[in-house]
Amino acid sequence: MKMKGFSGWLLRRLGWHVEGELPGLRQYLIIAGPHTSNWDFVMGMLARTALGQKVRFLGKHQLFRFPFGWLFRALGGYPVVRHRANALVAQVVQYFRDEPDFVLGLAPEGTRSPVKRWKLGFYHIAREAGVPVVMVGLDFGRRRFVISEPLWPGEEMEADLDQIRTFFLGITGRHPKVIPPGLGYFQD
Repeated sequence: MKMKGFSGWLLRRLGWHVEGELPGLRQYLIIAGPHTSNWDFVMGMLARTALGQKVRFLGKHQLFRFPFGWLFRALGGYPVVRHRANALVAQVVQYFRDEPDFVLGLAPEGTRSPVKRWKLGFYHIAREAGVPVVMVGLDFGRRRFVISEPLWPGEEMEADLDQIRTFFLGITGRHPKVIPPGLGYFQD
């Protein structure tokens, strides 16, 4: 409880605030964006603690090596080898099946570098695990975390993706990126 209060105080002291709230569900998938800076992780961890929610995350496997691997695991991280086909969607779906209280946060872009498309792994994970997607915008422009209502993936994937894309249009990352128009922003 002390860390929650301290984290909330620190966020306010830094001029940040939270708009919306995380759902009272036992399982869901958070997609956070835009991912443009290492500060995204720092601010996200601070917000996670201030909100009192245990959110796990995926990170590039290099982060989980000595000397800091133990820290990233203790914070709730799972390593991912990004350059190799490794059935990641199936692995993450299994985490949801194995753990009744499992909330996962990830950045669909998969990198801080500019990308032309977000990968659709998050959508397939949510659909196969039967969990909703909660969008969290890290808006450095207005120093706010914007939390959406849960979006349960439906039969109309294009409509869901358009809703996700629209949510992130008003969010400014630490290093602003241009979000290309249309649904072509997503890829498998």
